[in-house]
This record gives sequence, C-alpha cells and structure tokens, in this order.
Amino acid sequence: MAWRSAPGRRGAVAGDARAEEVSPSALAKAPDPSIVPVKPANADAEPVEGRGGAEGNASPPHTGRAQDRAPVLSGLERIRQAARERKEERFTTLLTHVDTDLLRFAYRALKRDAAPGVDGMTWREYAEGLEERLADLKDRVHSGRYRAHPSRRHLIPKPDGRMRPLGIAALEDKIVQRALVEVLNAIYEEDFLGFSYGFRPGRGQHDALDALAVAIGECRVNWILDADIRAFFDSIDHMWMMRFLEHRIGDARVLRLIRKWLTVGVVDETGKRQPATAGSPQGAVASPLLANVYLHYVYDLWVRQWRQRHATGTMAVVRYADDTVVGFEHRSDAERFLADLRERLARFALELNADKTRLIEFGRQAAADRARRGAGKPETFDFLGFTHICGRSRRGGFLLKRQTRRQRKQAKLKEIKEELRRRRHQGIPEQGRWLGQVMSGFYAYFAVPTNYRALANLRYHVGVLWMRALRRRSQKDKTPWEKLTRLADHWLPRPRIIHPWPGNRFRVKHPRWEPDALIGHVRFCAGGAR
Repeated sequence: MAWRSAPGRRGAVAGDARAEEVSPSALAKAPDPSIVPVKPANADAEPVEGRGGAEGNASPPHTGRAQDRAPVLSGLERIRQAARERKEERFTTLLTHVDTDLLRFAYRALKRDAAPGVDGMTWREYAEGLEERLADLKDRVHSGRYRAHPSRRHLIPKPDGRMRPLGIAALEDKIVQRALVEVLNAIYEEDFLGFSYGFRPGRGQHDALDALAVAIGECRVNWILDADIRAFFDSIDHMWMMRFLEHRIGDARVLRLIRKWLTVGVVDETGKRQPATAGSPQGAVASPLLANVYLHYVYDLWVRQWRQRHATGTMAVVRYADDTVVGFEHRSDAERFLADLRERLARFALELNADKTRLIEFGRQAAADRARRGAGKPETFDFLGFTHICGRSRRGGFLLKRQTRRQRKQAKLKEIKEELRRRRHQGIPEQGRWLGQVMSGFYAYFAVPTNYRALANLRYHVGVLWMRALRRRSQKDKTPWEKLTRLADHWLPRPRIIHPWPGNRFRVKHPRWEPDALIGHVRFCAGGAR
C-alpha cells in the first residue's frame, strides 16, 4: 500500500520506501561481470545495451546439490542482491539457473490433482522416471529444442453468470514456467512497489485488505475510486509486454521462452488450435508474474509519479492484480486522476470496465458530509470478496465494516446445493464431514471482524439446504426439525472470527514507522516497503 499527504503535513503516511529510494552509491558500485550495464534512456528512447558480460550471472553454488529448497535457491539470492543494488541493469544469463534441481523443485510445487493439458500428462504419471524426464527437459530448454504446447481452454462460471476462460497448460510447460518464475521473482520482487499485492511471494489478499482498511481509517480519505480493467489478461499487448521485460532481462533465450508462451495460443473444446495475438492465458503459471510486470510499468510507476506531481491532498493506493482502489482527500484529485488513468491505459491497449469502475464519497467524514447535504448514507464498494461499508463503532466513532459480498455468498450456497444433490445417498456422517470442511474453508477467508453476522447467516442457510436434501431422500421422511437441527449443530462449525483487526496485523507486519523519511513533498513509512 502507498499513500501520500499534502505538502508540509506532519505525520506518517504509508508508501514504498524500498522501491522509492535508489541509492546513488549502489549504482556506482562495480557491476557484476554477468550483468550488462545499460545506458539510461530518456522517456521515448529505447535502452542501449552495453558490452556483453561473462557467461553466468553468478558463480556456481558452493552448497551440495541436495533436493531441498535451500541449495536450489542459493544462486537466486545473488540475483536478488544484484537486482536490489543495480536498478538499471539487465540480466544476461538467467536461463543458466534453470537446472535440474530447480526443475525438480518446480515440479514438486505444482498441484498434484490439477487437470492435465493437451498432452494428457498428469503429475503422478510424470513421476515415473522423473529424474530422466527432468534431465531431458533441461537439455531441451537449454539447447532450444523445447517446444511450448498450446493451452487447453476451459470455461468456468463467474458469480455474475458469465464464463471465465482458463488456459490449462501442459505439465512440462507448467514445470518450466514455475522454474523461470522463481528466477524472475528474484529480480522483480526488488522492483515492484509496496502497494502491489497480487500474486506476489509473502503477500496475499488479506494484506491488501488490511492496507486499504488502515488507509481509510487513519488517513484523510474522503473519496474512493474503485477501478477495474476490462478483460485485462486477454488484452495484454505482446509487443509492450516484451519491451517491458527487456528493461531487466537481457537473456535472449528467456525472452524467446516467454514469447512462445504468449503466442502459442489455446486449443478450444472442438480441438482446434487458435494462435494468440494478444493476452496471456489465465491459469498459466507465468501469467500472474507477467501481468504484474505489465501493470508495474503501465500503472504502478505512473501512479507514483502522478501522486508526486499532481496530488494536492492525501492519496492512498492499493492494487491487487487488475483491481485497484485509490483513496483521495479531494474530489478534484479523484476526477483528474480518473481522466488521466483512462488516457494512460488507452496508450497500452487497455481500458477501464465502465460497469465496475466507480467514484464514490467514502471515508471517516463521508456520512456527516452527506447528512448535511441530505444525500443519505455513503455508498459501498466491493474489493476482494468483501463489501466495504461506512459504519459506526459502539462508541460512535467511524468504523469500516467489511461483509461478505452477496454474490459470493449466493454462489457458495448454489455450489453446496448442487453438490448435496450429487451426495444425496451418502451417509449423514460423510455428508457432515464434507460440509464441515466447506464451511471451515469459507471461514478461513471471510472470518474477519465485523463479518460475524454474515457468516452466521451463511451457516443457517447451509443448514436449511442440508435438511431439505436429507428429507428429499424419501417421500415418507418425517424426521422432526429438532433432530435435523441437532445434526447441523454437530457437524457444521459455528462461525468464529479468526482474523485480527486490520490495523493490528498491518503494524505487526510493518512495524517501522518513519514519519520524517521525506522524499520531495511526499512522506513515507516502511509499512509498504515489502
């Protein structure tokens, strides 16, 4: 998360201290012999590549070639350190790190029960003769004989009734992509800004939710822009994607691999292959990282610059993949930002989803301001499965309430109802154990403070669905509701708030506040640094 205060304002506001600061001394250090220095380019010029460096980004690891995680990632730590110290240089021999050990690690990190791709190979089938298969895969990748397979298209329903296309990659493509993502993460995790939370190691949806809650509750946020990019994964421009990657990657073999994955296309339900001219298939292992790289250059860096140059008041930013929420102190800032954002996205073949992009009055003072104008209660907005509401605490102060989105709850109830129909003839203990697991998984994400009533309501409706399913097993069933209620009490776990208050967890993860870390007219704290 990042946010900004008005010029001259005292106090701590969150930002990306690590990403914002580039030490001149770090750039002046002697370059790594395996990394090619790049002449800084102006805004419109292409980067100029210098002389080629020595083969290999790092010396061979001194640790034994064991099968655990530490030896596999030992070389990546040196890449991470080089990326941290030299922000303007390109890595030339990254594919060297994709060895048999890293491929083995990538294979074990995959989901064992995932659906097979067009090759029909499953995780367990690939385990037969694993070492020989991985050695052959490594040789094909390094020699250029590796060929990417098209993804198998699979449509899944969305909560709004539409279908979301997923691309299921072949198993070897998943392995190579997973291994290369480990290498690229070592570079880009040092470049990504603090308010980017989607699909990053050590970050999750609740981290983004916590950051947003702290910004709304503790900063002068009066307006919220809830923005969504229309069909983002399908609209990624391949030319821009490759140009963005070339800022940090100088290994032509890695760039060729990524270009293959982007352009190989998909195989539809009829078995016909459709080459891709744009986009990155959702469901591919490399797609989340590529999406973050694309938005890092299109959105994140631009937002940071816009905040420093144009914002006249507090500005808070949280982005999770292609969903972003931006808080503003002044409406004029919000309207200008929205207009500039549309223009910025259009330059890179993207556009905002008009149905999901809204500018609303929201924050600590929104209810009082709207009451004075006779405008009614503040509107709500949805983010990462929660509806955010301006509420009041028991003491009368402002309280950000978060409740499960109605569409999420209805979709879960529909899913449970259909599954109960298939499990109708199973025994009660078997059905009860399955329902208990489903409810526990739902609570694990949605059991946040202020959401207890929504969880209890869901449990009640799940109990009703189960009771009806049990009664429909026989036309003569006369089991009293009291007995069925006791079954629900025995098998369905009661809701319990398991997540702490957002501010408490945010401060634990980001304990170092630096109110005087002044950069220009923007003050930052270490909260969004990692």
